Amino acid sequence: MLACFAAATVAASTDGALAQAKQQQMAPPAKQQAAPPPAAQAPAIKQIALTEKQIEGVLAASKDVDAITDKIPDNAKPDPKIDTQLDAVAKKNGFASYDEYNTVVDNISLVLGGFDPATKKFVGAEAVLKAQLAQIQADKKMPAKDKKAALADLNEALKSPPPAIENKGNIDLVAKYYDKLAEALGESEE
Repeated sequence: MLACFAAATVAASTDGALAQAKQQQMAPPAKQQAAPPPAAQAPAIKQIALTEKQIEGVLAASKDVDAITDKIPDNAKPDPKIDTQLDAVAKKNGFASYDEYNTVVDNISLVLGGFDPATKKFVGAEAVLKAQLAQIQADKKMPAKDKKAALADLNEALKSPPPAIENKGNIDLVAKYYDKLAEALGESEE
């Protein structure tokens, strides 16, 4: 299960990917209108230096954001009421807007994708993917159909890895909150 979480985090590399993808269908300009499939190239992440306050804000807001975005049907039309609700949750938790919240989540997810879930140490996204690949290949209990799909997803993710982390301080900050972040952000990806 941890391998699936890490694979989803790395492959999506923009967390909020599920929540954000649903909301992006409603977001006004400049964002893609649908979630890319795991093998598709994700849009470029605006990398920022994270702060402890931002991470705490994400942890505080994630359940409320998920509660709103989980109700959004796929292919939903833009709804200003939902945009207003998401902005209100983001502002209540210290963000200027829901877009800023998503930027922070994207940066956290980029870093989380490089953590080995077993050791909780940062090893880089490629190393995590390769370890998951080996783990799935060695799994004798996984049904062949599921194994084939998982291996295909991981191989695709290896072909288009997430960008290098520009703000190395983000690694230590995410490590400090690893368990809480993995729980809060992992729920939306399972």
